[in-house]
Amino acid sequence: MSADHRIEAITRRLVERSKPTREPYLDRVQRAASKGVHRASLACGNLAHGFAVCSSGDKAALAGDVVPNLGIITAYNDMLSAHQPFETYPALIREAAREAGGVAQVAGGVPAMCDGVTQGQPGMELSLFSRDVIAMAAGIGLSHNMFDSTVYLGVCDKIVPGLMIAALTFGHLPAVFVPAGPMTSGLANDEKVRVRQLYAEGKVGRAELLEAESRSYHGPGTCTFYGTANSNQMLMEIMGFHLPGASFVNPGTPLRDALTREAAKRALQITALGNEFTPAGEMIDERSIINGVVGLHATGGSTNHTMHLIAMARAGGIQLTWQDISDLSDIVPLLARVYPNGLADVNHFHAAGGMGYLIKQLLRGGLLHDDVRTVYGQGLAAYTIEPKLNEDGTVARQPAPEDSHDPKVLARIETPFQANGGLKMLTGNIGKAVIKISAVKPERHVIEAPALVFHSQQDMQDAFKRGELNRDFVAVVRFQGPKACGMPELHKLTPSLGVLQDRGYKVALVTDGRMSGASGKVPAAIHVTPEAVDGGAIAKIRDGDMLRLDAVSGTLEVLLDAETFNAREAVKIDLSENEYGMGRELFAPLRRVAGPADMGASVLY
Repeated sequence: MSADHRIEAITRRLVERSKPTREPYLDRVQRAASKGVHRASLACGNLAHGFAVCSSGDKAALAGDVVPNLGIITAYNDMLSAHQPFETYPALIREAAREAGGVAQVAGGVPAMCDGVTQGQPGMELSLFSRDVIAMAAGIGLSHNMFDSTVYLGVCDKIVPGLMIAALTFGHLPAVFVPAGPMTSGLANDEKVRVRQLYAEGKVGRAELLEAESRSYHGPGTCTFYGTANSNQMLMEIMGFHLPGASFVNPGTPLRDALTREAAKRALQITALGNEFTPAGEMIDERSIINGVVGLHATGGSTNHTMHLIAMARAGGIQLTWQDISDLSDIVPLLARVYPNGLADVNHFHAAGGMGYLIKQLLRGGLLHDDVRTVYGQGLAAYTIEPKLNEDGTVARQPAPEDSHDPKVLARIETPFQANGGLKMLTGNIGKAVIKISAVKPERHVIEAPALVFHSQQDMQDAFKRGELNRDFVAVVRFQGPKACGMPELHKLTPSLGVLQDRGYKVALVTDGRMSGASGKVPAAIHVTPEAVDGGAIAKIRDGDMLRLDAVSGTLEVLLDAETFNAREAVKIDLSENEYGMGRELFAPLRRVAGPADMGASVLY
């Protein structure tokens, strides 16, 4: 089935815009791929270092340049739940590679930080830039030029985008992404949020809060709400970097191990030494990127990907914009209700039909490009499946269900939960911003109220605790952008704003910081650009200015005449408190060169 004419039009627009960068990129990929097996270019001393610790059999295989070598890039660490399962993956992958007649080596490790641990802490100011550091770290591992194909072991917020930037930078190599899966379901997400709001109001203590959090985050795997980490997994599958059905199988299960073994063998099958050579840079094209954005809207995914998808696409010479993302949101209906857009978690989503059902519905509605390349082969229709385990321990795939196993979690294309994806661009005299309204009630899609200006989330929390915020207002939390302090997520604002909204006040947030995939029921215009530290208009707002956030018409305005507002001086503040401690001093050069949010907030492009 061909894609809807509106999807085709946006895709053509993206292709035309990208030609000046995409064509030179593809030329570089093809020139690198044409050199053949790259170990042949290594001097004997180079190669001896490269396989010094291999077994005698692997050494002989690598010396001959006829056996494919699989490079493993891993984000393993044993503190973070999402990445702890990767401890055993290299051994599984090496074994599977040998069974397939190949070799596998860990090429390098990359850092993996958890936004859940650093939320509201100084370390959060390193979070966004860790994406580009991860890309560079992966590049160091692959620079040894020993590999015919790659597998990437990563899951969470900045890790997968960083790894994909690396995969497209080394786009002459095939790349298969291997997930670890979500943890089993714990305390329901809505109950967790209820306890957080009670804590914000002082109605329960730290012990009760910690108990609720511990029951929510309780074992190996990703957090089960639909934030950036699980949006990453959806994206890797719908863009063809995962094997079909791989995204949401729990860690430590036989099926999870079988999928990992299969991924290793598939990565070896698609090298230049075989008949299905699939270099990542050629595999991912404008249609694949559009498919990713469609999946993001259909599932109510993370607002972080309004930056990450742009940065990832740029690594492949593709010039995605916020306007593209917003225009697609108007076309793509919301088909999934996963917390914070509903009560279900990702395990419920998977049980209801998961990615196979979602892709089947979107293809039936003409909202995806089926004619794309993937690591599994040609065509996205191959992903309309459910993964199972054969008696011999290999992966079986059966057709995804025609009907959702839980219509409250996954809807049919004809009867969506809402008509659009709810992730929109806002424009106006404050600049550009994005907003996610898939979890915001319709009566709160337009907020007009006076501004209250804060220069940190702690300032606003303190005002809430003093009882100063029991009113209608728009919180303007500025100097939180990439250049100011690394653009931290501001989720500590969520409980207090939620409490005020529940009390009946009209509240909203405007910030040049981030809120991410956990953005919930409070309307929030985020990623405002130009940011305050660059003299953006957000730095001209004063307490009491009337602001209008309109997610229906897509506008964000200070309700002042242009002459008065433009004549104001942009506020400047002392940011020295953000420059030291918890490694922030190491990232000073990155803050200086960071790009704007609508260009991916990257230090690389």
